[in-house]
Amino acid sequence: MSELKKYCTIKQTGAHELVIKKSRFIASMCRCQTVQDAEAFIEAVKSKYHDATHNTFAYRVGSNGRQAKASDNGEPAGTAGVPELKALQLLGLTNVAVVVTRYFGGIKLGAGGLIRAYSNSVSSAAEAIGIVECIPQQTLSFVVPYSEYGSVNHYLENASVIIAQREFGAQVELTILVDAEPNLIKQIEGDLTNLLAGQINFKAGPMQYREQAKRSK
Repeated sequence: MSELKKYCTIKQTGAHELVIKKSRFIASMCRCQTVQDAEAFIEAVKSKYHDATHNTFAYRVGSNGRQAKASDNGEPAGTAGVPELKALQLLGLTNVAVVVTRYFGGIKLGAGGLIRAYSNSVSSAAEAIGIVECIPQQTLSFVVPYSEYGSVNHYLENASVIIAQREFGAQVELTILVDAEPNLIKQIEGDLTNLLAGQINFKAGPMQYREQAKRSK
């Protein structure tokens, strides 16, 4: 079975702004699959806000955010990029890059104030944009006689199994998507095998991700 694992990321590219003691903090976030994607996004945002006081950033890419980087971009060491990265970690986000742009408003925040401002910028932006769980699914294809199509279709609907494709020929070829949990796949295959009196062969196809909004705890 594929080694794809469930992970959380943001729903889509977006931005969110906070004003803290007259300084503007603009958190721009994007989904990214590679370090190259993340760095290209960071450069694009830095170019867009080239007149800003600071363009700090952080990103996490890959399983468990194994590729990560942060930059304070001129803010006191450890007060911007690191808090942003920690915010991503606390939210459990990966395959995401964030650039927090600051336009200085004339009031110094101090180290503690900066850490809170940059951290809150990331968490507020993620909440505003939305967080999704990406759940790996196994593709399974099999053939069903027309005489059994109705009962199979009814079973799959009751089991909340997604039918990705239907092809009607001499028989009906169905392609379904099942969350990649061995016990669940075994159960679905077993139920269908019983339903069709053993007259079924499953063909495993490529894995893919299903996205759903992350539930608040």
